[in-house]
Amino acid sequence: MKTIVLGVGNPILQDDGVGIHVINELREHLKDSRVILDIAYTGGMNLLDMIRGFDKVILVDAVKQEGSKTGEVKRFSLTEAPAVHSCNPHDVSLSEALLLAKQLGEEHLPQEIVVIGIVVKNTLDFGEQLSKEVASAVPTAVNLVLTELKNA
Repeated sequence: MKTIVLGVGNPILQDDGVGIHVINELREHLKDSRVILDIAYTGGMNLLDMIRGFDKVILVDAVKQEGSKTGEVKRFSLTEAPAVHSCNPHDVSLSEALLLAKQLGEEHLPQEIVVIGIVVKNTLDFGEQLSKEVASAVPTAVNLVLTELKNA
């Protein structure tokens, strides 16, 4: 099974870059040549290009979810993920991009897309450091991705 793990975010918008931090940590722990680790700085149609041809996709991204504690790590399917921050206001969401690709007859789309979401509050302030709550969630997210890969 061809799998890609994509960390999504902006590395200079503090907690928005959490997906990138998780990928960097995964590089230290994962040495499986069947799994591609990559970073995406944008969502929508650009993500579609990156995931085409893979059987399984694991997106790691900042999410905003009312009633959840900052730093919580959750697993979602793409369709149930709340406010995945990988959508650009000048683009379509990944869900919309996938729907369009299917309507156009694209045959090389992933069978499964999983979102590992780290709950954040602030994705607008400039800075390269994660907040304390979100930084402490990185090891949990790494372990969740590793578990997801074992179950693939």
